Amino acid sequence: MLTVGVDIGGTSVRAGVVDARGSVLDTSRAPTPAGERALEDAIVAAVEEVADRHAVNAVGLAVAGFIASDRRTVRFAPHLAWRQADVADRMSDRLGMPVVLEHDANAAALAEHRFGAARGARTAVLVAIGTGIGAALLLNGEVFRGAHGVAPELGHLRVVPDGRPCPCGKNGCWERYCSGTALSATAVELLAKHPGVSTVLAREAAGDSRAVTGRRVAGAARDGDPLAKRAMADLARWLGEGLALVADVYDPEVIVIGGGVSESAPLFLDDARERYAAVVTGAGHRPLARIRTAQLGDDAGIVGAATLAREMTASMTRNSSRRS
Repeated sequence: MLTVGVDIGGTSVRAGVVDARGSVLDTSRAPTPAGERALEDAIVAAVEEVADRHAVNAVGLAVAGFIASDRRTVRFAPHLAWRQADVADRMSDRLGMPVVLEHDANAAALAEHRFGAARGARTAVLVAIGTGIGAALLLNGEVFRGAHGVAPELGHLRVVPDGRPCPCGKNGCWERYCSGTALSATAVELLAKHPGVSTVLAREAAGDSRAVTGRRVAGAARDGDPLAKRAMADLARWLGEGLALVADVYDPEVIVIGGGVSESAPLFLDDARERYAAVVTGAGHRPLARIRTAQLGDDAGIVGAATLAREMTASMTRNSSRRS
């Protein structure tokens, strides 16, 4: 059985045909449009492009937003047009096949549990570090969504009272200190204090501070730039601090680090592990979670959403057989 997973982010819509082993067989991609109708048109076009080349029978949508517990409605998506929108039913009507929704971090966590870094773990947490932080919790292999489908928003744990402002409306959220955006902000702050330390980043910031992106800072750190390395060390410290909070609350077997920033894990993950081990409650007297990088990369959301679609279809088939 082949199904389609669609990863819907603020910048792109990516669809992929996935088999039962979690392999992505074919993909299509389009920019994410601004309007609600245009967004749904883009999803239909992406799915139909790959469905024309493969026999597929269900679709899963991995959405960067709050999903209702029945996985039919998008309650809110900060970077997308949907607000209390019955997306699953609308997409199912247009595509002519079953559609299920899932939070993108939950979909990625499910994929890593079935096929990747969290395989076999009874309790696992995914921390997806990109523009912000997405997170997911698996208990006995099942996604935990909370009472209203929005748990766990770990990126918006407040770690610095009255700290950096966050688009969520609070100040000092974890993702403001541990993300691609945070890496950029830290580098710009360091440049203001120490303008002569990094000639490369200083030259770019002089033209426009927005040129000092998290990706650019990571690249400079790989090249040995001292200021970029200090910014990366700051991210590692905050990652370790946040993971200690996560471990204090959930005590997981495995913590999987995913998202775009995880591509630079060799620059920060060892330091983050050390910080986590030092500040977790009961340090030195308790087992520690295994901290791993995600194995499925950018395909995790697609694979997880397609897997959910496959499981939904199988469940519908079983229920239909019992009724008949």
